[in-house]
Formats: sequence, structure tokens, C-alpha cells
Amino acid sequence: MKKRILVTGGAGFLGSHLCERLLNEGNEVICVDNFYTGTKDNIKHLLGNPYFELIRHDITFPLYVEVDEIYNLACPASPVHYQFDPVQTTKTSVHGSINMLGLAKRLKIKILQASTSEVYGDPTVHPQPETYWGNVNPIGVRSCYDEGKRCAETLFLIIIDNIN
Repeated sequence: MKKRILVTGGAGFLGSHLCERLLNEGNEVICVDNFYTGTKDNIKHLLGNPYFELIRHDITFPLYVEVDEIYNLACPASPVHYQFDPVQTTKTSVHGSINMLGLAKRLKIKILQASTSEVYGDPTVHPQPETYWGNVNPIGVRSCYDEGKRCAETLFLIIIDNIN
């Protein structure tokens, strides 16, 4: 059965490959990106596909679409990019997650949050067991990304637990 799937950050490196994979599996894909770090070059080969839709949008603002699943990948991941505008980086993880979780809750659909090992900071234990909470510097140059992603994980846990 063909699904209609939303991919935030869909014009980024990982997002564009995910969009391609989902299309190849027979789904309709809505790619959402504000093109802060993602590029049209990453998805230009998909633009002619009738089952691919591109929306230029910043997920720190609500988005109202009808979909069956959401993959939330939106957030600059490179230090050069996320340190250029640390407030926007944090907002993308926090407000963006709130907006996508709200959409998933309204539609009663599955949502996947792309996170990162950066939520653990500079680990003091190798390898990290599942019980490891991390060693994060909340005021360092990477904190806008690290703490934003940590907060996103907390939001997903809180909201998903309240839905189920």
C-alpha cells in the first residue's frame, strides 16, 4: 500500500537519500526543507517524479499536511553551519520537534526522530552502554546542537509516552 511520507530536512545529504529510497519503495514523498544546509542539487533528480513533492518550509513554524508517516531529519549537523546561527539550530531541534510531534499527534501517525551520538557529548566510557547518560558541556560551542537534540529526545519521550 502506497504511503504518503513527510521527510523534514529532505534536501540534506541523508534526507535526500531517504526520499529516494522511500520513492523507490513505491511511496509518495513530501520533502520539506528550508535550504539552510540542504540543496536542490541533492534532490534535482527526484523533481520530475510525480510522487515527489518539494515544500520550502522552516519546521520551526507549524506545517499542515496530510501524511501517513513522518521522518524528522531537519537540523544543521555541521559545526560550521550550526554555529553560524546557534539560536536557530536550537529552535530547529526544539520547536521543530514540537511542531512535527503535534502534526503526528493530530494525524495519529508514526514519527521517527533522527538524533545523534552528540547527545552524549565527549564520552568518558567506551563503548557506551545503554545506561550511559553522557558528558555534555551545556555552554560550549557545540551546545546549541547537542542540547537541542537532547531536548528533542526528551520531547519525543514525553509526548510519545502520553500518546500511548
